[in-house]
Amino acid sequence: MAFRPPSYDDIVNSKFASAMPAATVLPQTETRNYFQAIDNLIKVYAIRPGDNMLFLTDPLLDRRIVDAISGIANSRGVFPREFMAPTTQIHDCPPEAVPLIEQATFVVSTWFCSVNAPLFIKLRKEKGQRWVKITYFRNLDLLHTPQARFPVDLVGEIIRATARMYPKDHDFDMTFSDPRGTDLVIKFTPEMVKNLHKENRWRGQDKADEDGCYVHHLPTHGPNIYGRTCFDRDPHKKPDMGGIVYPQWAIGFEKPFRDKVGVEYKDGVVVKVHGNSLDAEIVRDMLVGVNATLHELGCGFNPKYPRFKAYPAGSNAPGALHFGTDSNRPSEFMHRQVPRWEEPHTHQDCVVFDMTVKVGNTTMIDNGFLMALRDQQVVKEASKYGDPVELLESFVE
Repeated sequence: MAFRPPSYDDIVNSKFASAMPAATVLPQTETRNYFQAIDNLIKVYAIRPGDNMLFLTDPLLDRRIVDAISGIANSRGVFPREFMAPTTQIHDCPPEAVPLIEQATFVVSTWFCSVNAPLFIKLRKEKGQRWVKITYFRNLDLLHTPQARFPVDLVGEIIRATARMYPKDHDFDMTFSDPRGTDLVIKFTPEMVKNLHKENRWRGQDKADEDGCYVHHLPTHGPNIYGRTCFDRDPHKKPDMGGIVYPQWAIGFEKPFRDKVGVEYKDGVVVKVHGNSLDAEIVRDMLVGVNATLHELGCGFNPKYPRFKAYPAGSNAPGALHFGTDSNRPSEFMHRQVPRWEEPHTHQDCVVFDMTVKVGNTTMIDNGFLMALRDQQVVKEASKYGDPVELLESFVE
């Protein structure tokens, strides 16, 4: 009888068939990975002996995080205090917390208002208060993830390479396009770029070792490629921007949009939502007629952050964008869908994974790929930690 050659089904159904390495992580490898993440954590928090340290937390935060960071602080002679608010969603500093916050030199916070509350901005600017925001570190088990151990200094190099793409000496257009028909333009001036790049994160300083700094941990959420900081947060200034964006997903929706949902902007405000689907109707109710203003246009900078994970505040994979808008009316849909969301229900993050972004004649993002990942200085820095292609372009799906 003639030998029957194996079919495709024979191969794929074999319990031993494999052309990929085993998915199981050996205990010694896991231990090594875990301690790399811990070292990253210690670098980011940069607790100083003599710090007056304060946690601003909420009831849903994993208590092990406070204990872990407090343990590091205790080893340096620092004994933190904690103020717990009922929720992360507060828009400004509660009056009863003011005395504690004013005394602090170093603050670790889960609160949404951490970045833009007037008191917090003032204390960072005038007192040199250092802040770490932990929106992406709400569970201690995240230290076992690839994004936790991705070198924080390499994140900084990727950010600096992106900053170098902005023209600094002339006006230019930041343009957006994608396969669904997005066509958006933001007009930039050199002053806007200068203001945008003032913050420590745009200098690639992602550790809380500078007076007045504001950083994120886990080191995933980079600085915004556009935001109100372009105008030094002056509420009277409006961006010269217009066009339409077709996001693929938004916070609170269980699945990505099957039908096109178009968000149209004029001078930074949502003026219309296009589409006939139920998703479009929900987004329309959220953003139209409620002075929904583009607060930030966030980009990811950590290649090991899961590419399609949008919760809690937009994907942080390189080249993934989230259009964060703030309205003057809480969304009933968001109250129902994500009642305990880490951000207020007046906020919404619309997410795009395949955008092409140009700054003048330079391509910053190509079909969702952040071009800074192939910058020569970034590749050189990545080579210090291992194979640069694996580190920078082997994404976690």
